[in-house]
Amino acid sequence: MTGLTHRQAEILNIARASGRVMVEELARRFEVSAQTIRKDLNDLCERRSLTRIHGGAIIASGVENLAYEARRFVAADEKKAIGAAAASLIPNGCSLFINIGTTTEEVASALTSHEDLLVITNNLNVAMLLYRHPRIEVVVAGGTVRRADGAVVGSTATQLIGQFKVDYAIIGASAIDEEGALLDFDYREVQVAQAIIANARSVMLVADSTKLRRSAPVRIAHITQIQTFVTDQELPERLATICHSKGIEVMAAMPKGADIDDAPADAQDAAPEAAPVVRLR
Repeated sequence: MTGLTHRQAEILNIARASGRVMVEELARRFEVSAQTIRKDLNDLCERRSLTRIHGGAIIASGVENLAYEARRFVAADEKKAIGAAAASLIPNGCSLFINIGTTTEEVASALTSHEDLLVITNNLNVAMLLYRHPRIEVVVAGGTVRRADGAVVGSTATQLIGQFKVDYAIIGASAIDEEGALLDFDYREVQVAQAIIANARSVMLVADSTKLRRSAPVRIAHITQIQTFVTDQELPERLATICHSKGIEVMAAMPKGADIDDAPADAQDAAPEAAPVVRLR
């Protein structure tokens, strides 16, 4: 890629080979300061070659999703906080859908102390997290299992979802644009997500703020189709305005000890104004 320094090109090669790069490891490897590496990563992020995560970066993607294991590293602390906050809004004795995603899995992890839940999911990882708990009944959608991440996708899964009408749906998205479109990469997964939205009385979106800086080609729904949005940071003004105008409850689950120094410099210097939200700690 033109315009890169030799070190930046090497950083990009390392990221492509391993899925992620970490500031401290790169600083030792190239014998430079952590500040110098952060500047390199910020430059690569501005070129949309990388996406920042806490303490480092991963390969960016706009057409094909990141590998499942790489996604686990993206905003890991934020996802855990979002999962706990979302689970706190789910009462005992209810039914819910949980779809595919590393953030929805954090919600499932935080639900294990709940009682008398019926969980319908197309996420094998969610099923494995919950099925051992005697007060939680788990129904797994049938169909083709996507080997990359354990998602059950396709028409069979969609048909099973359509047989239920549940109290809550917990959904994720790979990207959210400034106009409020919820986006993903696999149209088969999107079909299941659309069925989940259509068959839930209340829909909760769980997505960290990195999803606001990504793109994806397939539309799941519009944010106006949800009732609650649990994220980690205040929303950009335009998206916050849409949520406020439609009565969508936005909750920011701010993780303790978040390090502003690990955010891209432009995000630190020019953070967009956001509407007030409920902040959970």
